[in-house]
Amino acid sequence: MKYALFLGCTVPVRAQNYELAVRKVANILGIELVDIKDFACCGFPIKSIDTETSLLIGARNLCIASENNLDICTVCSACTSTLTELNYKLITDTKFRHLVNTRLSKLGKSYTNEIKVRHFVRVLYEEIGLEGIKEKVSKELTSLRVGAHYGCHYLKPSEIYEGFDNPEFPNSIDKLIEVTGANFVDYNEKRLCCGGAILGVDERISLTMANRKLASVSAAECDALISICPFCSVMYEDNQRKIEATFNVSYNLPVIYYPQLLGLALGIDQKELGFRMNKVGVNELLSKLG
Repeated sequence: MKYALFLGCTVPVRAQNYELAVRKVANILGIELVDIKDFACCGFPIKSIDTETSLLIGARNLCIASENNLDICTVCSACTSTLTELNYKLITDTKFRHLVNTRLSKLGKSYTNEIKVRHFVRVLYEEIGLEGIKEKVSKELTSLRVGAHYGCHYLKPSEIYEGFDNPEFPNSIDKLIEVTGANFVDYNEKRLCCGGAILGVDERISLTMANRKLASVSAAECDALISICPFCSVMYEDNQRKIEATFNVSYNLPVIYYPQLLGLALGIDQKELGFRMNKVGVNELLSKLG
């Protein structure tokens, strides 16, 4: 099983622990992740300002993967949505594909072989499978209670994701949590957006949305919130202290990436999973595991 690893912009700068955990877990589960040095931004940050430029930026990455005959494995939900939507259009719209190839031919690029774009968590869920993961679990995390954050771009727009999970009532991450032995908690604001999309436009509203989620997860007595997107983690973890100060609350709620949780269940040492880089202390959480 071989994929071109697409890290995006946020992970290398603000979520190195996520990358470490992904690589360690992939190695144990037999997923070969290939680093492509020519990959650049997915185009998401400027999509609402200059759609054409955004599309061409994203299409260039798809062309590079296509030329290498590799499907893409993403770790950021926004990158996943942007590249999956664009890939879907390149496959289904021949006129658009011709236009993109004409524009990118100036760079010597062409979308030649149809590829797939998959979030790493979807690769785990569909390609490795729950039973395949369970076979590798060496330490069940039965003492932990955790809630999952799905976010907006992991499953939406639903038509581009081939219906692998229900976008309104998702459960794929819940099942992936369950296979580690940890107890997944179904809390009230499970489907709420993190607010990150408007952080640069209206910080107060953005933090209010994140605070609402943190309050709900804490009220459900979770030991941690599970994330699969670096910018969602920026909202819930990096901004947690600011949220606590703004709304006069206290959470001290660890936000950990699913591959970190899975890595623990696979017997990977916590140091190799980058827990020292988590912004909210995880010592209490890890102590529950002995």
